[in-house]
Amino acid sequence: MDTAANALARYLPFDLLATLVAVVHRDGTVLFANAALEDALGISRRTIEGSQLPESFNEPQVLRTALAGAANNEFAALRYDARLKRPNQDSQQVHVVVAQSDVADEFIVELLPLEQQARQDREERLIDQAQANKELIRNLAHEIKNPLGGIRGAAQLLQMEIDSRELTEYTQVIIHEADRLQTLVDRLLAPHRRPHVVGDVNIHEVCERVRSLILAEFPRGLRVVRDYDTSIPEFRGDREQLIQAVLNIAHNAAQALADRITAGDAEIVFRSRIARQVTFGKQRFRLALELHVIDNGPGVPDSIKDRIFYPLVSGRDGGSGLGLTLAQTFVQQHHGLIECESVAGRTDFKILIPLP
Repeated sequence: MDTAANALARYLPFDLLATLVAVVHRDGTVLFANAALEDALGISRRTIEGSQLPESFNEPQVLRTALAGAANNEFAALRYDARLKRPNQDSQQVHVVVAQSDVADEFIVELLPLEQQARQDREERLIDQAQANKELIRNLAHEIKNPLGGIRGAAQLLQMEIDSRELTEYTQVIIHEADRLQTLVDRLLAPHRRPHVVGDVNIHEVCERVRSLILAEFPRGLRVVRDYDTSIPEFRGDREQLIQAVLNIAHNAAQALADRITAGDAEIVFRSRIARQVTFGKQRFRLALELHVIDNGPGVPDSIKDRIFYPLVSGRDGGSGLGLTLAQTFVQQHHGLIECESVAGRTDFKILIPLP
């Protein structure tokens, strides 16, 4: 057997994991509990260690059977769903993974809260989607840009050779539409061209700048409410990128509130909070900025809810469908993520950015 110090040194990497992990003896005695398990149970590691882990479940015999099977080498790993009892809290449904350790009579029990697992899966899809969008946008923009210059140039040359005013109007349409497409391509490529300018960022200065821009464009019928946690520290980031990201979200919200603005009861809320011990992007962070942009509009149409961060997807006639794509790109450049929850009467875009 390892000495207590050596065993602790082996177990400490489990503290870096976002999932709940216990190292147990074959008889179910907890040898080590990581920080995430402490947080989930709401009791100290010292109390957990030495206790019987199976007794923490509504059906303890299932885990005892799993440990016995692992000890007899009937399997390398076993998975099942169970309910974890938590002192002074409701029980929590978890996905249990029992795996053999490299030490005799020791087993690793990993618990994944099912809602957390679903959220992690959703976040992974968002991250993969954003990366795919980035490559798609780059390739598409370059493919459009090259022939576009030729089309515009040919139209200009043709216009110089034409005497008919009526035909000249046609060439001007070609030139105008080519310029419009060029502007669209430039917007698509903007986040990848512009260098990441890092400095100290106060998120409330970002919100105040966006608030002033929104109210300047929508001076009547719209209320922009501040709900700030002023204890949030400054962090390193690109202030202009974050202003643009928040502005894109808030501007979309204001446009969706057109009917309520007419009625005079439109509202957008900027709410900032500190989130503790959060997991996103497959990583666990001690602290993170949580910025909500909430509106009381009609909600995101069901037909595009799962695609709102895709490029060129818009729920509004005449929309370019680039605002949220660019916002997600800018936030991800800060190792963060944007999530959206929307029902009729309340849409909440949540920006998560790790804090030092």
